[in-house]
Amino acid sequence: MNKLTNFTFLAFLLIFLVSSCTKEDSQPFDDSNTDIVAVNSELGDLLLRTSDSNSSTSIDCIDLVYPLTFFIYNSDQQQTGSQTVGNDGELLALLLSLNPGTYIALQFPVSVILQDGSTAQVNSNAELVTLISGCSSNGGGFPSDFETILTTGSWFVTYFFDDTDETSDFAGYEFTFTTDNTAQAINTSNTVAGTWSLTNSNTPDLNLFFGTNTPFDELDEDWDIIEATQDIIKLKHISGGDGSVDFLTYERTPNGGGGGGNTSEFTDNLTNSVWYVNLLEDDGNNETCDYVAYEFKFNVNETVTATSTNNAVNGTWAVTTSSSGIDLVLNFEIAGSNDPFEDLNDDWDVTSFDAQNVKLIDVSGGNGGTDYLNFGRNPYEDCNGGGNTTELTNILKDGQWFVQSYIDDGNDETNDYNGYKLTFNTDGSVIAENSNNTITGTWSVVNSSNSLDVILDFGSAIPFDEFNDDWDVVTYTSTRVELFDISGGNGGTDYLTFQKL
Repeated sequence: MNKLTNFTFLAFLLIFLVSSCTKEDSQPFDDSNTDIVAVNSELGDLLLRTSDSNSSTSIDCIDLVYPLTFFIYNSDQQQTGSQTVGNDGELLALLLSLNPGTYIALQFPVSVILQDGSTAQVNSNAELVTLISGCSSNGGGFPSDFETILTTGSWFVTYFFDDTDETSDFAGYEFTFTTDNTAQAINTSNTVAGTWSLTNSNTPDLNLFFGTNTPFDELDEDWDIIEATQDIIKLKHISGGDGSVDFLTYERTPNGGGGGGNTSEFTDNLTNSVWYVNLLEDDGNNETCDYVAYEFKFNVNETVTATSTNNAVNGTWAVTTSSSGIDLVLNFEIAGSNDPFEDLNDDWDVTSFDAQNVKLIDVSGGNGGTDYLNFGRNPYEDCNGGGNTTELTNILKDGQWFVQSYIDDGNDETNDYNGYKLTFNTDGSVIAENSNNTITGTWSVVNSSNSLDVILDFGSAIPFDEFNDDWDVVTYTSTRVELFDISGGNGGTDYLTFQKL
């Protein structure tokens, strides 16, 4: 029985229960035998959690009969195409190629093979819900037999990243974990004793302790379990101090015992010219516009720089292999708790790549949410001028500004602000002052519906009360910020431009 097919059926059930979006709601085409379901993170989670037939999280109670036909819809539920798949690999490729926010519909009727070997016909999602309601699985991203996996046989460190790639520190060491919660790392001349335990939670973490001697003290952490199969254990730890991310991977054979992929081709492609973030969806939230101002350059020495007109963020990258294929590990320097580059710091699975695009996916070791990251050769263009909230915030805080232009519903009122200097303070206050007057207000920069906004509030202080609004950013540089606002009343448009002194 084919496990990926089994998973797919349960995935459709879960999506149906979550979205409850059917043909009768939207009527995108006239076919009474088709139900529409949203492509959301639940689908991606189950795909990755059941990626091979040896996985301990396989679902074995139901099987689909190929070929199957799917209808594909955009976010407005308008049909954009259809595709027929003939096996598990084609189905996986189809589902991974769909962007979040789209919809798919399985063409009914379909045949299914039940756990007892009998065949049944299914005519709708409603019938599918009834059919699978009694279907059992071990569920979840954390395998129920993790302790058995960990304590059976030997393991080798095939990747360890702590600010830099330190995998070689553990070369030659064979790790064993026993059922009494002790552990050992042994090479030809040394034995290091340790302990292991699991935290008491629905998605346990793996606690490791190998003493205080270098380099094994680097392993003494509470590790999130990203992936665990008979062949590989992938772990992640986020520092409570600076927010940096460490990665630890165990496999059955030393140095590259995983499934691999053409890492040389991928590396050559990655280090050729520059890239732009075309998608970052973090646990269902589209945060692409946080990076729209940045150009990414991956260097052959495994450093990476993201550069904008006013900022440069440095980091490191590494390409590894695992049972799921090629992984791209990113680790950028973080400045503050709200730095958007923290969301890029992860061990990303490469789902596809070519000369123009790199598509990545990551399943959280904590809440099981799925993140998507795409790089492309051209900048993302759907931010309405947007950009990065941190960058614009830093620009406005740097120095003093004046009102270069203010057009209120077609009327030029710039002269009302002659002589005023504006200072945007770190505490969220903004001060406008001239030789006779000081006016205090508040300000903030936010991302809203994929656009970058500047929110101003000066209370009732004339003439700056005219600025009390949520302004859309047209464009910005280190010396100029252009804003506009469409009135919710008469629909008139106001334009406001700040110029640096």
